[in-house]
Amino acid sequence: MNQVYDLITNQIIEELQKGKVPWNRPWNVSGNKPRNLVSGKVYQGINTVLLGMKDYTNPYWLTFKQCKNLNGHVKKGSKGSMVVFYTLYDKKNVQTDETDKIPVLRYYKVFNVTQCDGLALPDKPTAIEFNPIDKAESIINLYKDKPIIEHGFNRACYIPHDDKIELPDKTQFKSTQEYYSTCFHELVHSTKHEKRLNRNCNKISNFGSIDYSYEELVAEIGNSFLCNEARIENTFKNSIAYIQNWLQVLKNDNRMIISCASKAEKATNYILNK
Repeated sequence: MNQVYDLITNQIIEELQKGKVPWNRPWNVSGNKPRNLVSGKVYQGINTVLLGMKDYTNPYWLTFKQCKNLNGHVKKGSKGSMVVFYTLYDKKNVQTDETDKIPVLRYYKVFNVTQCDGLALPDKPTAIEFNPIDKAESIINLYKDKPIIEHGFNRACYIPHDDKIELPDKTQFKSTQEYYSTCFHELVHSTKHEKRLNRNCNKISNFGSIDYSYEELVAEIGNSFLCNEARIENTFKNSIAYIQNWLQVLKNDNRMIISCASKAEKATNYILNK
């Protein structure tokens, strides 16, 4: 297999093992699709995934040479991100004695503008209007010893070691309901901390494992309970990778869904201070 295909696949697997599904997010990645700073062109296909799964809040990228030509410079220690493209090579067909055009996948590296200094940057894309939902805000405020909730990231996750939730900016989500649904999902995860309900907080589970699927199901069921409590639609849609894995795990253990629902109810009651 072409080495570039291996590089792409390995990057996707690495993200999945971290618990991230880069092609399915309920917020606008980088506030807009990744694009080149110089040409203004939007990156397409797999490049949208490769650049979108990086944790940068600015959608603009450029090559090392482009940065230098703009009298800027890449910050020391910055690592470039891969962008792929097809190039055509001439290959003689020995049977027809004609020359065929053979597409070959190649790649080059780009840097996010936040990795550079000395650049004049365009304004960031206009953010959507965020309209707080009182009932949803009330649920968050009821959580008596909730973790720190920080915004401004290009990911949504709960970090047990720091007892902290990281979320994109509220205006970066595709809708107000998407924000609350995502936040509720992470709040349920946070109840697993040892100082709360102690659901194997310190245990590291790989994507696809039974333990990982169990905790994700608890969080997703708990999220649906909280969305119902707030009278909003549960808009947190998991990818095919999650769903297929859950189905396999549930087929292997018909008691799992009942156990997950029980844990989700305890987590919901804890958050609601019942």
